[in-house]
Amino acid sequence: MSFDLRVPSRIRERLEKEARELGASLEEVILEKLGESILDPRDRALDYIEVAEYMLNQAERELEKGDLRQASEKIWGAAALSVKAYAYWKEAKRLASHRELWGFTRRMMAELGEWVKDAWAHANTMHVNFYEGWAFREHVEEALKKVRQLVKAVAEKISFGGAAHA
Repeated sequence: MSFDLRVPSRIRERLEKEARELGASLEEVILEKLGESILDPRDRALDYIEVAEYMLNQAERELEKGDLRQASEKIWGAAALSVKAYAYWKEAKRLASHRELWGFTRRMMAELGEWVKDAWAHANTMHVNFYEGWAFREHVEEALKKVRQLVKAVAEKISFGGAAHA
């Protein structure tokens, strides 16, 4: 799934700045930029969920190393990407803000189940933990478990559910 990409430092700095401003990961911003012109919404949804799965694996590695903040941010990123993937798949819609993510999780709760609210709440505590560093290992482990369920449910839905937006 991954490869190394060398870009001029000016471009990387711009992408990193945009990621910070959006509260997104660098990978998410790069994926968005690359996908804007070449992928249809279903392909974009599949790419987003693939990156979400990758971020969960990265979160596990960070957890094994004891870096709870980095694990937390990757858990948050995986949750956000899964919501974005679902929005692309359902409505061919790009979610661009935290508010839009929160709003779309309401639809996901209605369609996938109330458990989505719990997974989303855990993901958001991980986003806070990245900045504050208050969570303990068991909090991060629990969030990882719940967000993994969210990513898996979205992956199954968009992989086998056909083109919802058509």
